[in-house]
Amino acid sequence: MEVPGARLRALLAALALEPGKIVARSRLVEWIWGERPPADEVNALQALVSRLRRVLPDGVVEADAGGYRLVLSGDAVDVCRFERLVGEARAAEPAERAELLRSALGLWRGAAMAEVGLRDSELFDAAVARLDELRMAALGDRVEADLRLGRGAELVSELSDLVATYPLREGFVAALMRALAETGRGNEALTVYQRTRERLADELGADPSAELSALHTALLRGELGGRADARRTNLRAALTSYVGKDDDLATVAGLTAKHRLVTLTGPGGSGKTRLATETARAVLAELPDGAWLVELAPLRAGGDLAQAALTAIGLRDQALLGAARAGEPMDRLVVALRERAILLVLDNCEHVIEAAAAFADRLLGECRGLRILATSREPLGITGEVLWQVEPLALPTDPAGAGSSPAVRLLRDRVELVRQDLGGDPGTLAAMARICRALDGIPLAIELAAARLRTMSVEQLAHRLDDRFRLLTGGSRTALPRHRTLRAVVDWSWDLLSEAERGVLRRLSVFAGGASLDAAEAVCGDGSDGELTLDLLSALVEKSLLLADAEAEGMPRYRMLGTIREYAAHRLVEAGEGERTRRAHLAYFTELAETADPHLRRAGQLEWLARLDAERDNIGTALRGAIDEGWAEEAMRLVGAVGWYWFLRGQRMEAIELSVAAASLPGEVRDEVRAMAYTIVTIFVTSGPGRDQFEAREWIQGAHRLGRNGRRHPLLGFVEPLERLVREPAGFLPAFEPLIADDDPWVRAQARLSRGRLRLTLGGDETDVDADIETALAEFRALGDRWGISLARTYLGDRLAMRGEFGPACEHYEEAGAALEEVGADEDVIGLRARQAQLYWLLGDERSSAAAMAEAERRAGGIAWPDVLADLALAKAQLARWRGEPDRARRLLDAADPELSDWTRAWVMDLYGYLAEDLEEARGCRRSAFDAAVETAYPPLIAGALVGIADLALRQGRHEQAARLLAASEGVRGTPDRSLPDAARIAAAARDRLGEAGFAEADGEGRRRDWRELAELALAP
Repeated sequence: MEVPGARLRALLAALALEPGKIVARSRLVEWIWGERPPADEVNALQALVSRLRRVLPDGVVEADAGGYRLVLSGDAVDVCRFERLVGEARAAEPAERAELLRSALGLWRGAAMAEVGLRDSELFDAAVARLDELRMAALGDRVEADLRLGRGAELVSELSDLVATYPLREGFVAALMRALAETGRGNEALTVYQRTRERLADELGADPSAELSALHTALLRGELGGRADARRTNLRAALTSYVGKDDDLATVAGLTAKHRLVTLTGPGGSGKTRLATETARAVLAELPDGAWLVELAPLRAGGDLAQAALTAIGLRDQALLGAARAGEPMDRLVVALRERAILLVLDNCEHVIEAAAAFADRLLGECRGLRILATSREPLGITGEVLWQVEPLALPTDPAGAGSSPAVRLLRDRVELVRQDLGGDPGTLAAMARICRALDGIPLAIELAAARLRTMSVEQLAHRLDDRFRLLTGGSRTALPRHRTLRAVVDWSWDLLSEAERGVLRRLSVFAGGASLDAAEAVCGDGSDGELTLDLLSALVEKSLLLADAEAEGMPRYRMLGTIREYAAHRLVEAGEGERTRRAHLAYFTELAETADPHLRRAGQLEWLARLDAERDNIGTALRGAIDEGWAEEAMRLVGAVGWYWFLRGQRMEAIELSVAAASLPGEVRDEVRAMAYTIVTIFVTSGPGRDQFEAREWIQGAHRLGRNGRRHPLLGFVEPLERLVREPAGFLPAFEPLIADDDPWVRAQARLSRGRLRLTLGGDETDVDADIETALAEFRALGDRWGISLARTYLGDRLAMRGEFGPACEHYEEAGAALEEVGADEDVIGLRARQAQLYWLLGDERSSAAAMAEAERRAGGIAWPDVLADLALAKAQLARWRGEPDRARRLLDAADPELSDWTRAWVMDLYGYLAEDLEEARGCRRSAFDAAVETAYPPLIAGALVGIADLALRQGRHEQAARLLAASEGVRGTPDRSLPDAARIAAAARDRLGEAGFAEADGEGRRRDWRELAELALAP
């Protein structure tokens, strides 16, 4: 019979094993009743749940989605706490591991779920078996940790009981044998082995495992107990903690268990030796014949590796491991190791790489129990070798997590050895993060930096690392000479290179952000043999001086750590190749940008945008270098080639800085090149916020003067309408006619789009506007230009919104946003989503409105442009005001800086005018908004300000004036805008007060009179 209440306890147990998660009803039924469920299992389970709820606090048991859930955190359940502690123990050092496992095991109070007492439930039985096995495994791990801590004598009694209880668990048997040996009771350990061997044979018909047999062999040889560990390794005790590479340590230990040759590669100072020795120390207990470090750094070319290994192991003229007394060192070493289960750590193989490869190959071939863990800046290159790249320490990715990053943890750890007053405040951690980034996370460089902090502040060191090779010279006096300074670390690698490899490496230093194979061949090769350059690049990757990352389609991209790049740059100057290489670098990326430019206005724009994205740092470096050197023609040529890429990617700040600097250079420059550079400057100085209109006028006129003798680039054609607009604002539209008849379809499409938009926004004329935009959209679609498609669809959406067709307008915005997302123009998508949020609200679709605004806010998280963020804040404030949330609207307005531009100030003050409760305050806001809007000379903004002044007139009871201002607003805009609920509200109130005839009379007067006069009259005190 089942114990009374067993089913109730079983239900609780089933839910508690998965706290916070829904357990399906079917699973609960199978758990509780097994293969004999009740006829009405749903009601039976419900009744059981009701009983459980009565004995538990309210709300602890919830029903949800076809099952039940226990509303508890994981740590409220002993099993979950147990598993968490066991998981933490796996990654901890032995002392901490032992304590964590002790805490985990302390949660047990008998066999798993012994009081539940279920029968015929396979699920229950499987859970019990699993928990019991987890407990046994944790117990074994705790015993192992205690043994590693030298607590064997304390464990003998406990292990004797465990072996008596579980005589066939060989892990406990092995632990007891080791504990007995440690206390000098080797004979008893041998007796334990013999009893276990006999019991295995009698009960299972099996022999002891290989591990238990190896332990038995070690006992017979006297290699366990007393000072056995001292005879099994020459690894020195570590003097500092091992920081930041725990995962690597576990992985490499696993590789050494599976493979006989593992080589750790990586740049100098990356921590290969320390990782190898820590790995050897970690696996020492599993190696009957120990782990031995063979240091090859002192060997010169032609040195005897076998003799170095014999010396490291302790074999000179004696045969401590049973080797022959005479013969060549290699022969004696082979005899000594042939039957041994031993690990050799061959450290620093790179300068004797050929000899090290031959040495390892012979030993592994003749000594079946041997394993080799090698460190080298390049692979040994023999069959069976497994490589593990030792990467620099992980760098902090955000300020909040700086203190927990491995690189910063190492720096803090080492600094605390030399000074105790280092703070942990955010400023100090930020400076330490900058130090670690500047040093690429290279452990040796970080340790050298920590030594410098004996006499410098963290901020001082962070600011001086541009001269890292002079600064980082304070290494340990007992370290190898090549580890005492940062320069010596890199010198060691440099000296091992061929002259051809050195040439490629130093020339690669001109690249920023890595180099494609084509770029490396063009800039670093001699132009005669691309295959040779590829071979040299491959050799530098093998020697850990270059990193090869996979690009699209599997093509390699080569990059250097910053420390290597700075070193190579010094060598480039020493070789007198600096200017020639920089010019080659500039020429390559100028040609790449010129090749890409026409594709950026066609269907292939995504592919070419991606290619230029990969080279953005190189392009910026090449252009800055040309500007610094005063290479005027080269700088302007690159600006002209890369300008449209900057525009599509929204890189306005960089574009303005570099294009203005390049276009301002004096010197001989062809007119067409200078005209194109001026055009690029014009694009950005007229699109950025708060630009000086007189500055823009000068660039436009300069581009027009230089480029009117002919144009080769599509953008140059648009200088003519701009120049006409500056010179003749009322008669510039005919300047688009030649462009609309151009042979280039992109020019035609862009000309129609520009004419349509400007005809309405600047001229207030709707003639053919929609036809122009529709034609432009068709042309852009045929070309595959997503930017053009997005612009045309956005404007079509604006036109529909003005007519009150909000649903179709949102569809156009959706398509425009999708096209913009493809080209990565997130800042433009933000505005579209915010506009959609407003239109959806006007449609009464609150859910879609909230979703669109949430999407805009999400994208704004990665945008730094203040005007984009201000526009979003204003859109949100407008929406909050429409919803009747004035306090929220004011908070949003307070966050938008009105000093950004006249545009922003006009919009901010307009919204404050609606929110102001005092009429005099509202009048002041309307005055500020109107003056700022007039300064922009942008009709839609002026029209919006006039609507706001109409609101003021309405609040003052001047209904005729309000009607006249609304009519003037429509006249300035050129068309009614039904997406403005304020205009509709004001018109309805004025019409209700004046009647249809009175309203029509006021409306007609407003359309005839000058809007400035009407505004000034309404704003007068």
